[in-house]
Amino acid sequence: MASLNVGNLGEYLREQRRNAQLSLRQLAEAAGVSNPYLSQIERGLRKPSAEVLQQVAKALRISAETLYVRAGILDAERDRDEVETRAVILADPSLNERQKQVLLQIYESFRKENGFGAGEPAGADGAEQEKDDDDAGSRRTAG
Repeated sequence: MASLNVGNLGEYLREQRRNAQLSLRQLAEAAGVSNPYLSQIERGLRKPSAEVLQQVAKALRISAETLYVRAGILDAERDRDEVETRAVILADPSLNERQKQVLLQIYESFRKENGFGAGEPAGADGAEQEKDDDDAGSRRTAG
């Protein structure tokens, strides 16, 4: 696990928590995770999911992207534009949820077409849908 920068993430989280003048218990409560689990993350013993990192980032009022990079979920340079594009789409109040999801699927299909991976930091449903579509397509062409 050390190769996944989990220790680096834990040290960074501890530093951010102390800067925010929060106890471990206070941050765990604000982020909606257990105190022992957060302690294990800070000590580099556990690698949290992107969802947990997002909750912790919100509680600390820092960028979730920063935590994703520190956790090794995102490559800072390569994925920054993709994350920003997704964030802008998801934050647009003029679109409903279905429209946002369709737009994200179209965006991802163009990225794949242009040779970029289908990496989605939070493991959103779009990646699963694409896999299901690919499986269905291979069944149609195989017969």
